[in-house]
Amino acid sequence: MDPLDHAALIAQTAAHIPGADAAAARRASERQARLTQPPGSLGRLEALATRIAGITGEPRPRLERRLVVVAAADHGVAARGVSAYPAEVTAQMVANFLRGGAAINVLASHAGARVRVVDAGVAGDTPRDPALLRLRLAPGTADLSAGPAMPRPLAERALAAGIRLFDEERAAGGVDVVACGDMGIGNTTAAAALVAAVTGGPARSVTGRGTGIDDARYEQKVAAVERALAVNRPDPGDGVGLLAAVGGLEIGVLAGVFLGAAAARVPAVVDGVISGAAALVAVAVAPRVAEALIASHRSPEPAHAATLEHLRLEPLLDLGLRLGEGTGAALGITLCVAACRLLDEMATFDEAGVSDSDSVVPPEG
Repeated sequence: MDPLDHAALIAQTAAHIPGADAAAARRASERQARLTQPPGSLGRLEALATRIAGITGEPRPRLERRLVVVAAADHGVAARGVSAYPAEVTAQMVANFLRGGAAINVLASHAGARVRVVDAGVAGDTPRDPALLRLRLAPGTADLSAGPAMPRPLAERALAAGIRLFDEERAAGGVDVVACGDMGIGNTTAAAALVAAVTGGPARSVTGRGTGIDDARYEQKVAAVERALAVNRPDPGDGVGLLAAVGGLEIGVLAGVFLGAAAARVPAVVDGVISGAAALVAVAVAPRVAEALIASHRSPEPAHAATLEHLRLEPLLDLGLRLGEGTGAALGITLCVAACRLLDEMATFDEAGVSDSDSVVPPEG
């Protein structure tokens, strides 16, 4: 595809994001009020179902076709010693995903979701498996602490690839809800730089320990984020520029999935810090994307808390999860499905022939 076509696809997708459907959300809320339960007794599940109704435009949404996208890529900044694991682990984990041996495979199966594994830009060789989408946009990014992570045209290509991926998955098997997960050694460094650039938080305040690094590596990681911000000076209002300056290829692909999902009125479930960074890029490109996002959980990574606050998203779970891969988002899908099934399948007072609180006549005297 011509570079101009990448930019055109991004702009066209952004222009077609409709925002929440207030009428569908209102009808869902009205049905919630008539269900055979005391008002509000299902807590946040009620609000979740109403939010999904607004995203989908369906007063009684059904999330039957569930997809988890796991995008993998390498990062040049890993050479700065910011991770406890060597870069070759990225390619090894892609193979593990394809074999069904990773945590995301287990939790996606539990959620009734299919997993689409994507080689967005892995430096090592990945299996030539028909189940793997081998985009291989580049053999990883450059060292973001020494200059831009990637050229702007490559950032546009990554975003456009994510949009096309979502559109193709929707055309092939249908998608009613999508979750975004990641794999990439060094990617929490890129995410921290991205979050700092968008939120304005100091590098140290948004940089966590990722894979469990020691104090020395942590200081190297903070220094890398600080240098990345000083060298690149990313513009928080330019989503493509943000991605090019301090992002990652998997972050770009996931941001494209978020854009495509929002344009198609499909709820998009955000996972942890990398998925959250991708959401920030997507929202910088098209602010209405935020209306289609659901935060699955709160990661212990400080960048994730800053991301959720910036996007004004309240996570469904707080389990101390920090694996990535889309694991928290897969669990989030199960709650989304449960909330929608309650809204759709639970009887109303009229349907069940049960007296509600408004029908009880108080005794005289």
